[in-house]
Amino acid sequence: MNIHEYQAKQIFAKYGVATPRGIIANTPEQAARNAEELGGDVWVVKAQIHAGGRGLGGGVKLARSKDEVKQLANEILGMNLVTHQTGPEGKLVQKVYIEEGADIVDELYLGIVLDRAKEMPVIMASTEGGMEIEKVAEESPDKIIKIAVDPAIGFQGFHGRELVFGLGITDKKEQSKFIKLASALYTLYLENDAEMIEINPLIKTASGDFLALDGKMSFDDSALGRHQDIEDMRDISEEDADEREASQYGLSYVSLDGEIGCMVNGAGLAMGTMDTINYMGGTPANFLDVGGSANAQTVAKGFEIILKNPRVKAIFVNIFGGIVRCDRIANGILEATKLTDVNVPVIVRLDGTNAGEAAEILKAANIPNIIVADDLGDGAAKAVAAAKQA
Repeated sequence: MNIHEYQAKQIFAKYGVATPRGIIANTPEQAARNAEELGGDVWVVKAQIHAGGRGLGGGVKLARSKDEVKQLANEILGMNLVTHQTGPEGKLVQKVYIEEGADIVDELYLGIVLDRAKEMPVIMASTEGGMEIEKVAEESPDKIIKIAVDPAIGFQGFHGRELVFGLGITDKKEQSKFIKLASALYTLYLENDAEMIEINPLIKTASGDFLALDGKMSFDDSALGRHQDIEDMRDISEEDADEREASQYGLSYVSLDGEIGCMVNGAGLAMGTMDTINYMGGTPANFLDVGGSANAQTVAKGFEIILKNPRVKAIFVNIFGGIVRCDRIANGILEATKLTDVNVPVIVRLDGTNAGEAAEILKAANIPNIIVADDLGDGAAKAVAAAKQA
């Protein structure tokens, strides 16, 4: 689950991570009143969407008068903001964050993500604050400091010293402030079951203080039951409607840009299926994991969600029958075609318990648009061929 910048900063405040003062607004008039309440003579008007790169897309602008705050808020609210993370379809801006100006001396990057290979949270820092971290990683990987923190010992002084030395922070007071901030961010990460925290930029002011000028956070959906306060921050208008509907039926669905719909059980097999489709010259239209208990209802709902995408020209069903027998899955697929109008070729590869019986059931049904595959490679090739023929 993702949250907005202003919500991330509310959480930052609970852990002592300093940010500029700001107030959320839904109308240009409210934005102007917020500027009045904040005081000062410089404000930043920030679009609030679940995506990075807002500044480059025209969603973050500086205002030097309350009238300009109102004017910029009017321009940004209701705009379809396109960034490198939204895709070409962009996102509708429904609220803006009015924030006081800051005295910026330097810009840094600070973030925490889970490194699944190391099985530990990794703190990343860089002197290239304000830049896209992906671009920095590609062009100047030596400028990114990565420090894995073993949860068994937690954030220690040596972690902090490695960070400040790597960033070239030499002033003792500034070193102490930065280490305290990094420690607080790590505590926040663990205590809230976060998946990712990113501050870009983290600024240093003329007084040597560090402020989170931006904030981006995502959380483990499976842990939200422990964090009702974070669950309450969910903005469903920012989430893909099909992904949200799929989750209500226990399906893990992510929309992609290709032409071949994928229905698979197990995240690892789903990733392997998409890779094989790409290898065979096709493009997957989605990631869809139906879990370990595929039945007629879940398969039918999967078909329904996949076929909402007008680009889909074929569907590849790749199921491994371990706990669930393949013959039951085959009957479930046939029943699902009665529940949902499946108007594209469906290539089915079933392996595991009773796979032979399942193949016979599908062939005996004699449904023209259901094509039985022998293995993963054969199924992917047939799916790509069917999509191209369509």
